[in-house]
Amino acid sequence: MRVVLPAKLIDEIRRHGEASYPEECCGFLVARESPSETDGLRRIVRITPMENRMEGARGRRFIIPPEELRSFETSLDGTDETLVGFYHSHPDHPAVPSLFDQEHAWPWYTYLVLAVEDGRAGELGAFELGAEDRRFTPVPWSVEREVRPAR
Repeated sequence: MRVVLPAKLIDEIRRHGEASYPEECCGFLVARESPSETDGLRRIVRITPMENRMEGARGRRFIIPPEELRSFETSLDGTDETLVGFYHSHPDHPAVPSLFDQEHAWPWYTYLVLAVEDGRAGELGAFELGAEDRRFTPVPWSVEREVRPAR
């Protein structure tokens, strides 16, 4: 599955990661329900930043409580949007999921991980968790640039 995000959403994730440093930021990835999944594309249309609710160690871990996840999913009922994944930052660590991330992930979601080094956003990686082996694998992602009409 290839993940596609508008440049402005990548900028928002980067700003959230920098503003949260030295703690991890986190949030939801939302797509429109559409047949795009059948063509191998997952188009992210918006993000929703969330507060990292981890008790202590927020520089190395993030938690979104289950009740906040359920509430967010309920807020999408009756819309053409669906929760398709999560993003979070890794302060002063690479943009790859940690063992903690792997232990708390679900296979049907996309996970974006942003490296933030010394308060500056860096590399962004996209991953999915295998249903059988419970391991993250990188997935290709790209930036969807806005096309402006000719004048």
